[in-house]
Amino acid sequence: SGVWAQEEKPGPAAEVLAKDLREEVLRTQATVKDMFGRQETMPLPMTVYRPPGDGPFPLVVFNHGRAVQARRASQGRYRPESVARYLVAKGFVVLVPNRIGYWETYGSFDPENSGCRSIEPMSVAASEQVLAAVEFAKTLPYVDTSRWVVAGQSVGGLTSVATVGRSPAGLVGGINFSGGTGGNPDNNPGRPCNPGATTQYWGQIAKDAKVPMLWLYWENDKYWGPDNPKTWHKAWVDGGGIAEYKGFAAVGEDGHSGLNTNMDQWL
Repeated sequence: SGVWAQEEKPGPAAEVLAKDLREEVLRTQATVKDMFGRQETMPLPMTVYRPPGDGPFPLVVFNHGRAVQARRASQGRYRPESVARYLVAKGFVVLVPNRIGYWETYGSFDPENSGCRSIEPMSVAASEQVLAAVEFAKTLPYVDTSRWVVAGQSVGGLTSVATVGRSPAGLVGGINFSGGTGGNPDNNPGRPCNPGATTQYWGQIAKDAKVPMLWLYWENDKYWGPDNPKTWHKAWVDGGGIAEYKGFAAVGEDGHSGLNTNMDQWL
């Protein structure tokens, strides 16, 4: 009959999944506000990588950065596979939230737009999604949420700092790869807008931070330049936070990507 005559519609492109890391995409919901106080509850897709065996394994929540506006629409699912490989080999489950305003939820609602003013709303929204991911991870029998680490790159590093400042249950440490916000590597290399907002906010939330952090920055970071990260670190430590700062020599065209391009150094 006519049913058989219909042409097969091509399905979506096959999802890239690292089978040996048991990679899969799971979803929960998160509720966040933007800088104008608008609140939305939206899906939070998360990529999971995990070791062989049943666990339960300790957890790393790893957070992505924020592409410059012209490239944000095409910022797809974040797959930090090399980092995940390293961490899974160490015995961690790695959970990677694709935060609201990116990938599937890119569109009219952008809770991480700071307008180069206060970084508090974006920091709260981003860290809220880390906490939603950890809450979801409690339902996964192979995850031990009594021992978890938050980590991330660029705005994901900012997310790690913001999460540590909230001192959530079970958190044992944080890693900040090239964290910050407001960078424009094309038009103002090394000179982010309003770096003082980051200095002020990180100094302020450090008093509530209880766990140690590791901060990793590269000298030729085209988003922040060589000096802003040191100022931010001083504000954090002066404010009562614990963080070891590790500065690396210039690498490649832009040290902002040192997480991927200089892995042998930070390992």
